[in-house]
Amino acid sequence: MPLPAAKTDEQQLKLLQDWLTSYKVGELIDAESGKPIDEICSIIPKEPERKLGQVPETYKGYTALNLPNWLDFAKNKEGQVSSLKVSGELLAKVIEQNKSTFRIFSPDELESNKLSEVFKVTSRNFQWDKFSRAQGGRVIEILSEHTCQGMMQGYTLTGRTALFPSYESFLGIVHTMMVQYSKFNKMGQETNWRPPLSSINYIETSTWTRQEHNGFSHQNPSFIGAVLNLKPKHSRVYFPPDANCFLSTLSHCLRSKNYVNLMVGSKQPTPLYLSPEEADSHCQAGASVWKFASTDSGVSPDVVLVGIGTETTFEVISAASILKQKVPEMRVRVVNVTDLMILGEGHPHSLDDGGFASLFLTDRKIVFNYHGYPGELKSLLFGRPGMERVIIEGYSEEGSTTSPFDMMLRNNVSRYHVAAHAVKGAGLHNDRVSVRQHELVTGFMHEAQKVKEYIFTNGKDPEGCYDVPTF
Repeated sequence: MPLPAAKTDEQQLKLLQDWLTSYKVGELIDAESGKPIDEICSIIPKEPERKLGQVPETYKGYTALNLPNWLDFAKNKEGQVSSLKVSGELLAKVIEQNKSTFRIFSPDELESNKLSEVFKVTSRNFQWDKFSRAQGGRVIEILSEHTCQGMMQGYTLTGRTALFPSYESFLGIVHTMMVQYSKFNKMGQETNWRPPLSSINYIETSTWTRQEHNGFSHQNPSFIGAVLNLKPKHSRVYFPPDANCFLSTLSHCLRSKNYVNLMVGSKQPTPLYLSPEEADSHCQAGASVWKFASTDSGVSPDVVLVGIGTETTFEVISAASILKQKVPEMRVRVVNVTDLMILGEGHPHSLDDGGFASLFLTDRKIVFNYHGYPGELKSLLFGRPGMERVIIEGYSEEGSTTSPFDMMLRNNVSRYHVAAHAVKGAGLHNDRVSVRQHELVTGFMHEAQKVKEYIFTNGKDPEGCYDVPTF
């Protein structure tokens, strides 16, 4: 590069020659044979089995995990449960049954992310601590995301399975490492000698929706977009809405091969919307109409409300409950999407146009309440017919050290914003709603402002904000 004319300019050619000969390669290479000198060759293992390319672990591929049945850890539909705490119970059993083929690589946040159940059966593996070194610890915990990523890649490439849980805002640190690994894996799968590998699995939690004390610096869902930009064949993004769905999704991801799996969930207790059997069916489908929150089980609605993400789905459910009480003449269909990839086109999980229409209809407004950046959803939906009827709200880069519900209000994903969008959309088809539209929308926005003022004055959310909605 610094000598671009070395081929035709003698002065530059001389400079290039002087530079290359300064390395004294002749002292390292035998002039007659062209081979490295004996001193160098002496460090190369003579036994073939010690050479990296001949070590079976580097080429034999995937060793399947002995996984427990996730249904054994599922919960009944009562009360509120932390998806991550329940997942910790499942992971503890995974560790017990796979003592040499499964590890968790965690950037100093395992307990904060409510996965401490695993410590009932294992320990951290600190190499500098003689009491934990080589004692079977299956948790590698170090405050260095890129180190965890590098170790996870090596662990996966040698045929084993890994899990990387992290605060949502800090997965971006390994964005480019994840992309490069995915590209390597894509090319590896195009060779005829490299067998499948386990997927690399991320859990994204401690999200912007529930950062009660860390503030704006910890509010960044951009890693979702990084995974969405990968080749569709190798990327998966999941938003399990409750603990049972998270268990089902986690079990699926730990069985999968050759993907980058991203699971986004809440560590805080949240309602259980679906029974274990319902969760299993919902996750297999990737999305479904939630009849319990819809009018007449979702038949002939005036508007379709869609929740994607734990807290954003809770706000959709809450909005549907409010609308049932205050606007009984309005017909609502509530849809939850747990597999984000069904919405786009050209992905192995994509809905065909008929499947898309069966969930979202063809002539009704669709209000999406999305956990990530709205632009991500717009790009996924681009090309679907009738997208002028879509309204998308999501994280809009508004935040502070504030209460959880204030984060909903600041980013226009609160129940009041959803309800207002719903009334405007329903009013296009239902005259009984249209005649009250201005009054209703004004009322919802007034209610949102009162809640915002309460939070500012009291430093906390009003009582009942997280009570399970009734229908």
